This record gives sequence, C-alpha cells and structure tokens, in this order.
Amino acid sequence: MSVVMKILVVEDDPKLASFLTRVLREENHESVAVGSIRDAMLVVGESASDLLIIDRMLPDGDGLELLAWLRSSGMVKPVIVLTALGELAERIAGLDAGADDYILKPFEIDELLARIRVQMRRDSTPVRTLGALRIDMRSRRLWKDDSRVDLTGREFDVLAHLLDADGNILSRTRLLASVWGTERDPGTNLVEVHVSRLRGKLGDAAWMIETVRGGGYRFRREPNR
Repeated sequence: MSVVMKILVVEDDPKLASFLTRVLREENHESVAVGSIRDAMLVVGESASDLLIIDRMLPDGDGLELLAWLRSSGMVKPVIVLTALGELAERIAGLDAGADDYILKPFEIDELLARIRVQMRRDSTPVRTLGALRIDMRSRRLWKDDSRVDLTGREFDVLAHLLDADGNILSRTRLLASVWGTERDPGTNLVEVHVSRLRGKLGDAAWMIETVRGGGYRFRREPNR
C-alpha cells in the first residue's frame, strides 16, 4: 500500500514524538519527528511535507514562530498545532498565525487522526467549484464569477467548515470549537457576525449559507424552489 501523506512532527518530548510517528506510520503515513524550530526549518528546506503537526513550547522558541516562517515562505500545506497552551487568547493566536487546526494536550489520538483526515480531504480537492463560486482550499482564496472575493481568515474558516460538512448542519457551538478553538461560549455573537459578513461578500450567492432555526448553519448547493 502506498504512502498516504508525508507528515512532519515538531515535538520536543521524545516519548510523545515517538508515539505520534509510530501511530502515523501504522496509518500508512510517512512520518518524521524533530524537536526544535531550527531542525524543522532544515527538514522543510530539504523535503516537502504534506502536513505538519507543531508543538508550541519548543526549546528554541514558540512553534508559532515556525508557523509564521512557513506561511511567509509561501507554504500553504496544512498545519495542526498540538499544544498544552489552551487559553482562549492562545488558541486565537494560533489560528490567526495560520494554523489549520488547534488541538489541546492531553488529546485523544483518534481525534487527532480524524482531524488529519479532514485536512487530507481538503488537500485532495484543493479547488472546488460550486455554482458561481471557486474556492481554493490550499491558498485559502475565493472567487465569485471570476472576481476575487477578499475574506478574512475567520470568514474563510467558517466557509471551509460549512463546505466540509457537506450539507450537514453545523451548530453555533460546533463552529465556535472548529473556527475559534473554544467550546465555551464567550457570550458574544461571533458566529452570527462572521456568517453575516460572509453572506454580504457572497452577494447574490448568499443563499448558499442557510440558517437552520434552532440548529445552526449549513451549506446549500441548490436554492429553494
């Protein structure tokens, strides 16, 4: 059976790094682990990775510094931050820095593998065309009728998660957890504001994001008849 993905693990705990690479190899991924930002930069420079799993508290700095370097270098491959830094501000900082997902330690390995599969699905169909919309999941860009639509990182994350749900309803709580990395309601209308702004930018295609009373939101491919 062929290798599914090449995954770089950036983790300075030797036991955890060994565990992760072993499990990933059992899932038929090719996996290499390094323990510092410097070593990760060397590996990235020498060979391409399909996905990275990055800790934040590394011996030579915050893993978000590595993430910022990767994004500034033009790398659009998925990055999952796996860390014990779990305050709301820390999770927001990770997502704003360009992380595709933010998972807290301690974690369940089955959940990590499931979230890797989500990134695999996005990467395997990087450009999606839905009616007048064309969405590039790798570069995180959206076009409508061949015109670029400028989205904030959060707006694109909301759109991407609705697309990934494939017509299923995503609750407000689920979107808070997936996009903002928190299951605790901050007592604001974050989700509603971002959905409203996203709809505004979609213009006459705003109907694609449907509000389900008492349920949440879902992405529709066909308008109501």
